[in-house]
Parts: sequence; structure tokens; C-alpha cells
Amino acid sequence: MKPLRVLLHNDQTAGMAATLRARFENVACFECNSYDTLPAMLEAHRPDVVYAVRFDGSEGYPRDALFGEDGPRWIANGGAGTDHFGRWDPTRVTVTNAAGVAADMMAEYILGGFLHFTLDVPGLKADQRSKAWHARQVRPLKGQTLLVVGLGHTGRALAQRAKALGMRVLGTRARPQPMEDIDHVGAATDLAALLPEADFIAVSTPLTAATKGLIGAAEIAKMKPAAILADVSRGGVVDQTALAHALQNGGLAAAVLDVFEVEPLPAPSPFWEMPNVLVSPHCSSVHEGWEDASFALFLKNLAHWKAGAPLMNVVDPSRGY
Repeated sequence: MKPLRVLLHNDQTAGMAATLRARFENVACFECNSYDTLPAMLEAHRPDVVYAVRFDGSEGYPRDALFGEDGPRWIANGGAGTDHFGRWDPTRVTVTNAAGVAADMMAEYILGGFLHFTLDVPGLKADQRSKAWHARQVRPLKGQTLLVVGLGHTGRALAQRAKALGMRVLGTRARPQPMEDIDHVGAATDLAALLPEADFIAVSTPLTAATKGLIGAAEIAKMKPAAILADVSRGGVVDQTALAHALQNGGLAAAVLDVFEVEPLPAPSPFWEMPNVLVSPHCSSVHEGWEDASFALFLKNLAHWKAGAPLMNVVDPSRGY
């Protein structure tokens, strides 16, 4: 029987390759550790399956080669977002993702960002540096209202933790239905009506044609001036020019930003210098063990593929998730 050909595309693949070879018989495994060499590797080996991690940003990502004539029948994306893939023909190639693998960590990141400001960590650190004994008032999460924009794995993990802290939780999703730990689930079209109720807003929706520019100047204007926003979605969901203006002019209290329209965030961006903004380099999902968990999900899915069983986490290109 002809071996199943699997190509691993990541910056480090040796350990993954060894695990795959030990786990599966009759599988030919190939490794590619750069964007530039992927087209040649695809042409040389014509893999049936590619496990792909976007390990060096979106610029220069070899998307056309991956979905070209030498590309595989199945692309297993090692992360959750697939916006760097653009659109594809699902009758020719199946794409899966690793949604859910980092949901718990991202939920903790969002809450940590909220607490950074509600406990006035910047002010406390400034007082510590100047050895100043100033009484500061902290702000509780209990009794406050959280709006989760996008109730996927991360949104649901956040809702669970927020309820444990005594928060009222609202949420929006494309197909609204009652959900555990969420007091009210609205449709995406309900966003404008829900924004004025929120003390905290967490944006965790994927970037799709429907969500691009979802939160623009009009939506930000509906937020409470004391509200805090966290964005772990993708750059382009939130209008960051409008967001910066609101943060600089008292329209919003603070923001926790892990994603940006241009990454790395350019030096001239005002966000770098704003004391009411916490900037992180798209790392809310990066924690010890996340790559192992992502690859473990791929191996489980690969067993499904070899057995002819349905794959988990199949992405619909028309929805982007």
C-alpha cells in the first residue's frame, strides 16, 4: 500500500516528526522549516496532508503554493485563525484548525488585562518606582457586565471564568442560542444595542468578511467612557484609528490589545506610548505546551483521516471558522 505522505511545516519539526513516525505505520513524513522552501518541498513530495503553523508572520506566507496544484488534500492549520489562507475551494482541499487548544490561556490573558487596569497596576508601579505611599482605589469585577463579541472556544472559556467572578455576561454570535454561563446571547446584529450595557468588552471573533471593521467609530461611540476593551481576535475586526482616538479623548477608559492591523506594531503607532493601553505581540495564546496540544489534536485527526472517519474542526471558508 502506498504510504500516506505528510509534510510538517513549522520552524521546528524534528520532535513532531519523530512522534508521528512512532505513532503511525505506513506514513512518509517530510519536514519544511521555512516559508521560502515550501513550494519546492510541495513539488518534490506532493504530500496528501500538510500540518502548517504560521511561524514567521503573515507577510510572505506561501499561501499560493500551499493551495496550488502541488498542494495537499488536507491542510491542518496549527493555530485557530485561517485568515492568512484567504479563500479556498472546499471541494478540492479540506482545512482544519486547532480552535480550542489555547482557549483557557486566552481567557486568562483577557481577565489578566482587565485586572491590570482595574487594580491600577500602572499607578501602583509608578508609586513604587518613586517610593510614594499613595492610597489608590481599585475596581471590582464582581457585579460588572462583560460583553463577549464572539462565543467560540475562547469566548465560552472567558464567560465561565467571568461568571465565577460574579460578573453578568452578555455575548454575541452568528447563530444565537442559549449558552451556559452567559446571561444573554444576542445575534451579531444586536451588538450596537448591547455595547452601552458593557463595563468590559472582549473581542474574540475570527476575522471574516462579515467581521472586518465590525467595531468601528460608531460602535466605539456607544461604549461607556469607563469601559475597558480587550481584543484577541485579529487585526481588522476593530478600527484601531477610531479606538486610539477614543482612548486619547476620554471615550474609553483603557484597552488590552494583542492583535493589530499591521504586525509587528509599527514604531509610530500611538498605542506604544499610551498609558491606558496594554500592548502584547499577538501572544495571548502562546503558552508552554500549546504546540504540543495543537500537534496532539492533529495526530488525533490524522487517525480519523486514515480510518476514513470525519475530521474534527473543519473550517468553512465562507464563514472563516
